[in-house]
Amino acid sequence: MNITAAQVNELRQMTGAGMMDCKKALVECNGDKQAAIDYLRKKGQKIALKRADREATEGCVISKATEDHKFAAVIMLNCETDFVGANADFVGTTRMLLDYAVENRVKDMEALNAATINGTTLEAIVTDLTAKTGEKVQVGKYFAIEAEYVTNYNHQGNRLATIVGFNKSFEGVEEIAHEVALQIAAMDPVAIDENDVPQATKDNEYNVAIEKTKQEQIQKAIEVALKKAGINPAHVDSDDHINSNMAKGWITEEDAAKAREIKEQVAAEKAGSLNMTMIENIAKGRLAKFFKENCLLDQVSLIADPKTVREYIQAGDKEATVTAFNRVKLG
Repeated sequence: MNITAAQVNELRQMTGAGMMDCKKALVECNGDKQAAIDYLRKKGQKIALKRADREATEGCVISKATEDHKFAAVIMLNCETDFVGANADFVGTTRMLLDYAVENRVKDMEALNAATINGTTLEAIVTDLTAKTGEKVQVGKYFAIEAEYVTNYNHQGNRLATIVGFNKSFEGVEEIAHEVALQIAAMDPVAIDENDVPQATKDNEYNVAIEKTKQEQIQKAIEVALKKAGINPAHVDSDDHINSNMAKGWITEEDAAKAREIKEQVAAEKAGSLNMTMIENIAKGRLAKFFKENCLLDQVSLIADPKTVREYIQAGDKEATVTAFNRVKLG
């Protein structure tokens, strides 16, 4: 069958596939446009399978809230290169998926995967985009928040976006919510407050603080002992430094041997006589610092320093607080 250039161009405009791929599809399908589209989709599925083991860490991140500020969502559509991620068609597809999700208040990734979007499935949309771009494409993340008041923030370049929900609406909430969304983007909190931090994370941070404090106490004792012996602790703080400083003539072999002996002996003695009450108190202080730096409401507000984010919000309404947030960033 004779396939015209006009037919090829029409199929190319509809699918974004290459000219030769479009011509081959039309030839294989005897000029049937819909069958050719299905042919290209199947070809795209094969491409997607071939690229399944490729890294798709670039892409586009966008967030959006409903006009009534009751629902917001953020989506990450991934590809392999920043060039494709910035492509108008790729960004347009990301926006189309997000628009659908927000309009239909899609609650999570599972619901998005099961949705029929403009008459087709998410899988088919991703497959078509894979065929069109020649890169692995996937929806990397999707989160949604429904609350009494929600807002969103999109950072320039479509690489970072946030959404945040509040327990109530109040006078001035629009400005305050916007600043909190910016805070989330800039400071990357891990939880709303201490109660929102998983117990496993608390336990891990506390154990790290305990071990770090123990090692610091042992190191202090070693440094005191080395100085008493007339050895500069900075010259013998590691085997590499010891060997390097011997080569430079800064310490002798005898000094090195003595330093190693002191370090081993003092470390063993100090480890057996540590003041655990003091260490636990220091560790608790470090855990409190972790909460202050990593919990949104306890962070120092970027817009109202030295107030915390909690104080900044409650200056607008004493009963207001954050109920949920999500931060999505490429890379």
